[in-house]
Amino acid sequence: MANLVSQATPIQTVYTWYRGGRLFVNRRYQRKLVWTQIEKQKLIDSILKKYPVPAIFLAETEGRYEIIDGLQRLNAVMSFIENSFPTIDGKYFDLEYFPTAKDTANKGAFEAKGNVDFISGDECSTILNYSVAASIMQGAEEAEINDVFDRINTYGHRLSEQERRQSGVTNKFAELVRETACEYRGDVSHRVLPLHEMPAISIDLPKTKHGYEIKADEVFWVKHGVLRSTDLRDSMDEQVLADVFACVVGQQLIDRSKSALDSIYEPGSSESNRVIASLETYGAEKAADEIKYCVSELQSTCAEGHEALLKSILFPRPNNNAFPAVFAGVILAFHEIIVQEQKRVISYSDLKRALNGIAEKMDAGQKGSTKEQRRVNIDIVKGVIGKCFVSDKDLNQKIYADHKVVDIDSQLRRSQIEVASFELKQGLLPLAPREADPSDMLGRIPSVICGLANNGLGIGGRLVLGVADSKADADRAKEIDGVTYRQVGSRFVVGVDREAQRMGVTKEGYFQRLRDSIDRSGLSEPTKSDVLACIDYNSYFGLGVIVISVRPQTAVSTLGDDIYYRSGDETKKASTGRESANVVQRFSAAS
Repeated sequence: MANLVSQATPIQTVYTWYRGGRLFVNRRYQRKLVWTQIEKQKLIDSILKKYPVPAIFLAETEGRYEIIDGLQRLNAVMSFIENSFPTIDGKYFDLEYFPTAKDTANKGAFEAKGNVDFISGDECSTILNYSVAASIMQGAEEAEINDVFDRINTYGHRLSEQERRQSGVTNKFAELVRETACEYRGDVSHRVLPLHEMPAISIDLPKTKHGYEIKADEVFWVKHGVLRSTDLRDSMDEQVLADVFACVVGQQLIDRSKSALDSIYEPGSSESNRVIASLETYGAEKAADEIKYCVSELQSTCAEGHEALLKSILFPRPNNNAFPAVFAGVILAFHEIIVQEQKRVISYSDLKRALNGIAEKMDAGQKGSTKEQRRVNIDIVKGVIGKCFVSDKDLNQKIYADHKVVDIDSQLRRSQIEVASFELKQGLLPLAPREADPSDMLGRIPSVICGLANNGLGIGGRLVLGVADSKADADRAKEIDGVTYRQVGSRFVVGVDREAQRMGVTKEGYFQRLRDSIDRSGLSEPTKSDVLACIDYNSYFGLGVIVISVRPQTAVSTLGDDIYYRSGDETKKASTGRESANVVQRFSAAS
């Protein structure tokens, strides 16, 4: 039984928790950062006027606090102190009156404002000394936290329908939906993370500009018009995926309705039991791979020739409406053709023409939400596009083995945060005209792999070839090889196919040369064998990307007699006994 303690805590104390890594967010039941700037400003105004604000609810675990309720408020206050936004009248917090935050800024954790209007010293003190009402659950079990969170969010309409369904639910279906949605949004992270990392995995809507890392208009759902940017805030993307996955893993169509999804998420209901039991047999990873592959094929179709948005292809006349129902019908048709019938696309250009204006032939209204009409819609799509596919008995190797587009995009976004676990290379060749000798980079790659393998127990990493981490390098690749690169967050995919052409070899020859170089290296076992088994090539919109996955190891990996390790985004050789011992220490729990 949990013990509830209520205490008034000054904001300056909460800030030390925040930057000390003691405030955590559990993404299993906490939503994204969604407050608008004016909502944040009104909270700061209330604090400056010494008005009462709602209490925050925390669960204390091993000396840290998991936020049950109050995520938006805590983020608003902490980000105001760190100069992320001004008061309603345009004034910023003055760091001169809070040395702790000033020191944090000096260390590069955030950018301090200069040459702006600041609130007065007295107002800074008012904020820092303002006591937040905090209710803290001590010794709470996960089930108790889930129950409290659920009860809090039944008082008034505080969550969207899908957020309400997903919040606190721990079954495999909810996890499948949650994890796949995170991959498409680009906010994949550990299940529990410090509050100060939330902006890096939160979404900026076009009109908000909070400085969050993920831009809504770059996310698949919004970019292609399937959903509006505000729909992401309400987790409509998860609702679309929940509907599609329920049809796929349950192996029968469901009504596209609130009640149908509610029943799937209702613990113990017959429909929930049916879908979860089906998922156990079907396999969550298998289902995710299938849908991601089908969406990748749809993206490749949009990119064929002159790239077009999915909305402009499916709808004959321009409109501003989202189209989740039409999207679900199209992707389920793709799934039946590609996965169930084992057919691959013959021509993306023919498929693009076949899909042109197809939404006009589908009933996406209320009548079209019944399982019977959904069947009609899917058959309409299949009848129109079926001729663009051909049987392929080897198709499963692509569906279940290769990295899909969303996997690569997700990893590139994660690389911006988890720098020690990712290494990006624009390719094997120098960015210079007529350079065609990859020997130098081929000689360096094994040391990078060794460093990634030595991140520690349960960590591992990725080495991605074909990605530039600066626009200058991407522009240089374009100038040298005539490549049209694609931007993903702050990364630029330039591909490796351009290098194969410059070297005068096939894509297969390029890939094999890389494998042979790793095989001949002095990498220790089992690291070498693991890596050789986990090298994937993805055509990635005709650019070509190679992903070398480094599985978590249980002991130190070596390259010949040397030990390499990651320090931030750099690979270093252990040159002293102390450095070697530090790497060994990362694996000490193995014994």
